[in-house]
Amino acid sequence: MKNFSSIISVICLALIGVLFFLFYNHTKELKEISVKTDKQTASTFRIAYFELDSLEAHYNYFKDAEAQVKTKETAMNNELASMEKGYQKKIAEWQQKGSTMTQAEGQQAQQEYAAMQQNFQSRKQALQEELAKSNTEVMTDIKSRIENYLKEYNKQKSFAFIFSYDPTTIIYYKDSAFNITNDVISGLNASYKKK
Repeated sequence: MKNFSSIISVICLALIGVLFFLFYNHTKELKEISVKTDKQTASTFRIAYFELDSLEAHYNYFKDAEAQVKTKETAMNNELASMEKGYQKKIAEWQQKGSTMTQAEGQQAQQEYAAMQQNFQSRKQALQEELAKSNTEVMTDIKSRIENYLKEYNKQKSFAFIFSYDPTTIIYYKDSAFNITNDVISGLNASYKKK
């Protein structure tokens, strides 16, 4: 019986040795495959960037959209200035009447003044919200146009990532060999001309 348990122990020990050998041999193969895959990925992994400030300065659609937003902003400011001028004129009339106004006229003037202020503030807020919404729509449209162009552009170039770069971005080194700004500007402007 003692011999039987000794034989089983030796067989188990031999099997454990075989399993260790197979496990470590298989792990080496996996590491070699992983290293080969990493080297292949590293050689095909490419990153490009474009300079956002150059795009803003030279992309015609961006300039047109910016001018459109400025036009809306100017119209908003003109409307508010016109409202304020009308209100100032009314206030000046009340001040001229000043001491000749009855108490009822004074109360009515105060109510009108409060209504004018409320009307001005609500109109100002509505115009600002409209302008902010318009800005958001324009920026979303520009972003969408850039993304769509880069999808087409990247079909031939096969970059893993394409970043936008601006001076506030924290990138400590950039190789100008991967600067695709001119390609992006040319392509976007050509696409914008077609539309």
